[in-house]
Formats: sequence, C-alpha cells, structure tokens
Amino acid sequence: MIKNYLKIAWRSLWKEKTFTFLNVFGLSVAFGAAILLSMYALFGLSYNQFHENADDIYQVYHTSYTPKGPEPGISQPLPFAAALQDEVPGVEKITRFNGGGVLASIGENQVHLQSAFVDPEFFSLFTFPVTKGDQNPVTGKSEVALTEKAANTLFGKEEALGKSVNIFIDEQEVPFTVTSILKNIPEESNIGFDIALNFKSQPYHAYERNIGRWDNSNHEVYLQLAEGISTAQFEKSTRDFSKLHYKDEIENAKRDGAKANENGEFIQQRLLSVKDLNFVKVENGMAVPSRTYPYLILGIAFLILFIASVNFINMNIAKSSQRLREIGMRKTLGAGNSQLFFQFWGESLLVFLGALLIGLFFSYILLEPFQTLFNTRASFENVMSFQNIFGFIAAMALITFIAGGYPALLLSKLGTLKALKGKLNINGGNAVRNTLIVVQFSIAILLISGTLVLWNQLEFMRNKDLGFNKEQVLSFPLNGKKEDFRAMELLRNELSDKPEIVSISAGNNILGMGKDRTTSTSVSGFEYKGRQVKTNMLAVDYDYPETVGLEVINGRSFEKSRPSDTTAVVINETMARELNEKQILSTQLDLGDSIPYSVIGVVKDFNFQSLDKEVEPLTIFLKPKWNMRYAFVKVAPQNLTGSYNEVKSAWNKIEPNSEFLGSFLDENIDRTLQKERSMTTMITTGSIIAIILSCVGLFAISLLVVSQRRKEIGIRKVVGASVSKLTIMLTSDFLKLVGIAFLIATPIAWYFSSEWLQNYPYRMNLSLWIFAAAGIIALFIAVLTISFRTIRAAMQNPVKSLRTE
Repeated sequence: MIKNYLKIAWRSLWKEKTFTFLNVFGLSVAFGAAILLSMYALFGLSYNQFHENADDIYQVYHTSYTPKGPEPGISQPLPFAAALQDEVPGVEKITRFNGGGVLASIGENQVHLQSAFVDPEFFSLFTFPVTKGDQNPVTGKSEVALTEKAANTLFGKEEALGKSVNIFIDEQEVPFTVTSILKNIPEESNIGFDIALNFKSQPYHAYERNIGRWDNSNHEVYLQLAEGISTAQFEKSTRDFSKLHYKDEIENAKRDGAKANENGEFIQQRLLSVKDLNFVKVENGMAVPSRTYPYLILGIAFLILFIASVNFINMNIAKSSQRLREIGMRKTLGAGNSQLFFQFWGESLLVFLGALLIGLFFSYILLEPFQTLFNTRASFENVMSFQNIFGFIAAMALITFIAGGYPALLLSKLGTLKALKGKLNINGGNAVRNTLIVVQFSIAILLISGTLVLWNQLEFMRNKDLGFNKEQVLSFPLNGKKEDFRAMELLRNELSDKPEIVSISAGNNILGMGKDRTTSTSVSGFEYKGRQVKTNMLAVDYDYPETVGLEVINGRSFEKSRPSDTTAVVINETMARELNEKQILSTQLDLGDSIPYSVIGVVKDFNFQSLDKEVEPLTIFLKPKWNMRYAFVKVAPQNLTGSYNEVKSAWNKIEPNSEFLGSFLDENIDRTLQKERSMTTMITTGSIIAIILSCVGLFAISLLVVSQRRKEIGIRKVVGASVSKLTIMLTSDFLKLVGIAFLIATPIAWYFSSEWLQNYPYRMNLSLWIFAAAGIIALFIAVLTISFRTIRAAMQNPVKSLRTE
C-alpha cells in the first residue's frame, strides 16, 4: 500500500510540475536559510558552555553607587582575590586574569601573541585541557603554557615542550620555559589567549607596583562557588568585606551625595555567570544577561520557514479543486478518510524531504560565504550536539506534519457527492488563504522596516562627527622590541622628508578598534575641592591634538618649546563641566602623585570610546617617554594608498621582524560597528528571502485565481472590458491584503525600532517615511509579481478562453 501511495504521489507531483517546483524551491530556500541562521544563533548561545563547571563559575564585578548613579566595574585591585577567598565563605576556587598581548621571540622569529596572565588555579577552574607536559600549568614565574596553534607558530614542526621562549617585559627580553601545551581555545569562548603566564610575571607597573594596594584596579577575577551556595547568598555575605576594604571610597561617596542601594550599600560585590558573559547588558549599574540578538536570529529563521509553509498550505488548498473528481472516485471505491489523508500527506512528505535535502546542500555549499559575510566562526561541527540535532529533527517533523497535514486533512474530509460534482466548498477556505497572505506580508514589511531602520542608524553612526579626523589619520600598534619613544624618534626621522606626511604623534590608547583588536581604558579618581572626581586618562606624545584633528576651544595644546608642559594637562569639555570652574585655565589638579598638573587647554568633546557610550570626562597628559603603544600619522588627502605604503615601509625598516598592523581611523570606527553591521546584513538577508518567498506564494495563487476566472475574464472582455480594468480587477483583492498587512506591521515595527534605538546615546530620529517606504517596497513587489500573470490573462483572446471552458 505504501508503494502505491508513493507511486500516486510521484505521478501527481510530476503532473503539476509548476506548483511542485515552486513548492520545492520555496521550501529549499527556507530550509537552507533557516539552517544557516539557526547555526549562527546556536553558536552564539553556546558560548562558554564547554567548561565542565560552567554552572558554578562566575566573574566578580561590583556596582558603585555614585552621585551620578550606579556604575558597574569588573576591574579589581591586586589583593582582592585572596582577601575574598579568606574572608567570605562559599569560594571553592578563585583566580585572577589579565589579558592583553606580549611580544614573543625565538632568535629572529618575533611574534605577537594574545596573552593571559593568570594564577595557577585558573586551569582547575576553567576547562582548557593540557595535551602535553605539566598538567598544572604556570605554577612557576618562569613557566608558560602555549596553545597548539601558538606552539606551531613559534617552533614549527619542532617539539615546543621544554624549549625556551623570550617574552618582552619591562623593555627587556625575559626567558621562559614552555612546560605545557594546551588544546586550542574553542571558538565559542569569551576568554581567549595564545600563551598563558603566571600572574606574578607581569611587568612592574602591573604587578609589583600594586602589591597590597586597594586603590588601583587592573585585572578580572573569576571564582567557583562551593556546592550549595547561591549567588544571592554569596553577594549578601560580601557586605562586610566591602565595608572593610572600601571604607575610604564609601565615605567619599556619602560626602559627595551618592545614594545607597536598598540595603544601604555604596559598593556591592556581584556575580555574573560565565555562561552570560557574551550577553551582558548594563541596566541600573547591574550586568543583566540579554540574549535578544541570537533569539532574534532564531526568530527570523522561524519566520522564513513560516512563510514557506504558508505558501505550501495556500498552494495545496488552492489547487485542490483540480483533484475533486479523483477524491470522489476514490471514496466511491471505498477509500476511507484516513487512507486519503495519508495519501495526500505522503505527497507533502515527499516535497518536504526533497526540499530539506536540497536545503541542507545549499547550507553546506554556502557556509563559507556565510561565515565571511557575517564574520562568524559558526559551523556544523561546533553546533552538532544531541540536543541540537534532536531539536532540529523535531522542528522539521512538526513543520512537515502541520504544513502538509492541514491541506491533507481538508481534502480527505470532502463529501463524496460534492467531490464527484467538482464542487469545492471548504468553509472559510478563502478566509484562511487571505489571512495567511496578510501574515506573510506583515512579516515581510516588518523585516523591511527593521532593515531600513538599521541601515539608517548604522549610517548615522558612521557619518557622525566624532570630533577627530577619521579619513586622513593612520594608526598602528608599536609592537616591536624597541622602546616606544625610541621607535617614535626613528619613525619621525624616516618620514621627515616625505611631503605627504603632515604630522606624527603617539598615544597609549587607540581610537576605535585597530587591526590588533585591542582596546583599553584607564580611569582615575582623585580629590578635588572636597569631592571625588573620576576621569579617563590618556597619555600622548607631542602634536597629538594636531595629528588626530582635535579642536582646541580654550587655551592651547602642548608645545615642545615649553618644558613645563610635562606637568600640564589638556581636558575635554565634559571634564571641564565636571570641574565646574569659571576660570578653567587657572585650575590645578592633584592626582595623588604629589605633582600638581595645570590645565592649559580644553578640547572639544570627541568620541574616544565606542559609540554606544556618551562622552566621558577625559584628561590628556604629555608623556613622550612613556609606553605609548600606538602611533598616529596624519597624511595628505591626495594619495592615501601611497602614504600608507610609505609609513609601512618606514616601520619595516625600524622593526623588520614586527608585523605592520596599520589602518585609517575610519576603518577602526567601522570595526567597532561590527555587531550593528552584522545585524543589519542578517535582517536585510532575511527580508530579501521573506519577500522572495512571499512573492513565490503570491505568484502561485495568482496563477490559480486567473485559471479559475478564465471564463469570467473572457465574458468581461467580450462585453467591452479593457485590459487595464481587467488587470485592476484581478490584482485589487491581493493589493488590499498587502494594504492590511502594512497597517498591521507598521505600529509593531515602530514600537520595536523605538525600543532598540534606546540602546544608543547617539541615534537617528524615527520617521514615518521609513515605514511608508517599507510598505511601498512591499506593494511594488506584490504588483510586479501579480501583474506578470494578470496582464497576460487580460490580453488573451477571449474566444480562446471561452472555448477552453
């Protein structure tokens, strides 16, 4: 019997080649897109899940209650971890972590590696398996652990274990011994590194200078809670700990008018699960997990599948009139409802299985372009788990059963006499079809609206005046062996006779995100006229404001002819407002190092941090002999490529073994907008697929409607109806449905767009024209789709239509 069902199903599908193709095409595209989008979302949701004790591992952060409101922070002072473990019950294991980059060398082979300075307990807390060597890495100050990838980079095919590698620390090469080789860090890890070193091996300014100090924070702390201890219990038990060790900060907060939380605390230690590190959103000074983005992607995948399934249901119901006599004959010969159901459902099953296989093939061959387009490392391998596979099979089975079973159920319930007479009277059939078309186009208009809002917001941020010169300034990390100030001297000498080089400077932080993908923040608090003031700190070389294009609106910049400028500072407008002085240029700041710094200038506010933050107070220091970290070169606008090559050539002469990682500041800004750009591309792609699938369904329905109304079209044409009137008659019903979809989708799109834009301090103004444009786009595409068939039908010879009938 099953063989007979399959044979009949195949014949039926082959007979209706056009509709079979449209169904298979729509479902294949939907399955392929849904698989790739789901892979992307599941990969994002899987971050840090691979750790064996992931449920019990937390990052420690604190909420400080200040006069400006609650502020979160993850940076901790050096004695913090040991004191927390000793004084607060419930800590099973604890470790410090300071990430960054180090310069490693073996002879002439010089490589920049992503580093992690950690306590030995780090490897018993996190699951980063050792494949060779000491199973307890970095227990000694001169020991390092390399990932397999880093070991291969440094030593090639040679055995790395037991070998020596030089690390550039405190302006000198320090030898370390490779005692452990680690399995490569999984892609779905927030904590990434190539080389791990003992926490005590850090440079002097990061470790030794801060021993015993609670007033300087520079690293993260992770812990594992003891069994039976909840996060709420632990956070509550840290109250006395905070009162003891942050006594001065608390007194300052009270004095300055800060309001405590509901428990009377001015500093609250909190825990954030490592499973939530990839989804942090700050609300009221707390790190709140928000998985909106991956769930949004899963939602788009579901909507695409829904639209394709709606097409399938509509097409099967609409073309059922062509099989009425077959149904009646089968019922007359004794076929029961269940037999007819399984026959029609079997046809649907064949279509779905074929489409699923083609969709899997599409997703496989498009995986690499997908990864490149969306800047993701998601792949089939890193989402292949029993839970995900079972969920995928269950979802596909449910979609097949509902989308294929509903039309089969309607057809199997038809009465025998009505079927033999060729009369189709499915109660509410058109209502169901029309409702599903409205839902389809509502989803499409919603996605188009979201795309337009995202594109406009992205362009708004890209074109925003950031307060510095983005287009003509080249930046790159000073990643060589030479001291930074010496490297800068050599760079100036190399480029001094190049007319396209306008000016050169350096700073200890980047603007935007450079090719090395590192950013850092230095914040200092100090007493000023009886209150606490916090400021971001930036150390620079001479000519920094002139090189990056900062506008001095009061006073002056640093000058080489004035030696006293080494104890002077330039501040931004926000810092000037924070100090609240009428004569700001006569202000002196005591930053706690017994040196009074004079304010000599005020620069216009510029976005020195990411664009999802408002401009904060900034104090700029002249420290040409410090570790500057980044060079900035302003070039003439005439030949940017040539200037880039000149700077690259100069750097390769100065540091021949160091990689040149130069990029213009506008490229750096674009990197900070990677998430927004990926989201925009994702929703744009979803919108295009949704529109294509909606049009496939609309085209198929229009074919059937025209076929069913062929006789009516012929009669109307005989009695004088014009082509335009017939076209309007045939398209008006469908266009009404698109209009209803627009009215439904627009307020929903407006609401969600408004909510999303609240995440950005700098945002576009929502305009009704954006949503009107989405409606017009959907309407235009719908007209184009329907008109292809309706105009052809209206122009056909009426004699042929009537003769056919």
